[in-house]
Amino acid sequence: MKTILTVAVVLLGATLATTAWSKDDPAAGAQLYATNCTACHGADRAGIPGAFPALTDVGKRLEAAQIKDKISKGGGLMPPFPQLSQQDLDNIASFLAQ
Repeated sequence: MKTILTVAVVLLGATLATTAWSKDDPAAGAQLYATNCTACHGADRAGIPGAFPALTDVGKRLEAAQIKDKISKGGGLMPPFPQLSQQDLDNIASFLAQ
């Protein structure tokens, strides 16, 4: 019984630690956006008409999963960003949803 309780406590702790670590961080997303996205979409997310789309309301047009997929895989003129981790993608999507 003591072993089962110990395992349960360890698993619960690991789950809570993972959940706390993996929260979306819009501030970190803003930094990642500044580093990876501003060259094309601009610091104000307004884009360049006819070349690069505005991202000011992208959260209204696309679901978070679609945003993350587009960032990681690219498409059209947009290059893929495979170097970004899942947490990075979560943070950028959280920033763009604001």
